[in-house]
Formats: sequence, structure tokens, C-alpha cells
Amino acid sequence: MDKKEFGKKGEEKGVEFLKKKGYEIIDRNYLKRTGEIDIIAFDPKYKEYVFVEVKTRKNSNFGYPEEFVDDEKMEKITETAENWLTDNNIKNPEWRIDIISIEWGEKEPEIRHLENIS
Repeated sequence: MDKKEFGKKGEEKGVEFLKKKGYEIIDRNYLKRTGEIDIIAFDPKYKEYVFVEVKTRKNSNFGYPEEFVDDEKMEKITETAENWLTDNNIKNPEWRIDIISIEWGEKEPEIRHLENIS
């Protein structure tokens, strides 16, 4: 399995995880010149739009998956989230950025959900 397929497999697992937590999946792989957002969801508990970056790694030998979301990536996610809100004519929303971190080696994946990391 190549890197892109592995990432898509992680995104699928992230979608399943969020659905089990009661999130509504609104959009996926939203792409603009500013960047891409893996999953766009709605959290009914807090009534917030959630822009989710999924990071999948086979192990944490070189760091945990979430450690690969640096300041530059956060800026791109923020700008792209703002574009999505504008494109969808959503005014004054509550929103946040989350990371789903997946370590997927030989066994079942270990999933961590880091909320409101912005």
C-alpha cells in the first residue's frame, strides 16, 4: 500500500471514529489553493463546525502523528476552513480545528482525538 492509500485508509477510520461519537460528516477532502481539509464535520454537542486534519503513521518512531501538524500547516487549515465557511455562506459560526492522530502498525489502530487545537 502506498503512502496516499495509507492516508486514505486513515481518513476512513477517522470518519468512522467521528460518526461513532455522534458527529455529522458534512464534507471530505475540501481542496482550495490554500490547502486541503480532510474532514469537515458538525459536533452536535457543542454546535460547532469541526475542521479535522487526519495524520496516520505506522508507528511513533519519529514522533507522534499529531506532531507533524506544524504552524504553517495550521495556518493553511485555518485559511482553508475560512474559505469553506465563505463558500457555504455560513455566517458567524462557531468552529474549531481538531486532529485525529492514528498509529496503525500490525494491530488495530490507536486513535487519539485532539480537540480545538487552534
